[in-house]
Amino acid sequence: MNKNIQFALQVFEKQNGVMRSAQIFKQGIQPRTLYQMRDDGLVVAEGRGLYRLANSSLWSDPDLAIVSLRIPKGVICLISALYFHHITTQIPYEVYVALPKDSEKPRIHHPPTRFFWVSSEPFEAGIETHKMDGVEIKVYGVAKTIADCFKFRNKIGMDVALEALREGLRGKKCTPDQILHFARVDRVERVILPYLETLA
Repeated sequence: MNKNIQFALQVFEKQNGVMRSAQIFKQGIQPRTLYQMRDDGLVVAEGRGLYRLANSSLWSDPDLAIVSLRIPKGVICLISALYFHHITTQIPYEVYVALPKDSEKPRIHHPPTRFFWVSSEPFEAGIETHKMDGVEIKVYGVAKTIADCFKFRNKIGMDVALEALREGLRGKKCTPDQILHFARVDRVERVILPYLETLA
């Protein structure tokens, strides 16, 4: 094995076995070395510009890992966040991602991704960072996600929002006060209050 490939493998290992091509080249790894590693089966392309060491363990949720690495500004939201927190019977067929209002639409072909552009205060409120298989996943917390479901009820369905509210409270994943706090941030306090009073 040549020195360039040995060096590249060491760099990958320091980064938990996953790197974007921009990072790779910044570390002094030449494109031809990367492509040789790919052709030799040492690294696997996990979507455009994202590479993983072939012998590193597979991600438990590859779609969330890929989206989090490819779209570092994005925050996992709505049905994907409900699924992450185990408070829905819905199975997301797309990864739901919130982005700051003025940001451009990211280019990503896989996995299927649905974007929601959100203004500054609601975008920044309630973000949690979870480390999963060495990848940092930014996702909205339970109370913020429930409020978001009411905000975007016309896009995801009122039944999804009501199930999230019911399951979040029943599982004691958040309190009515926490939900109301984020409902105010999202400007849906009047919408959510009658349901919250019935269930709480």
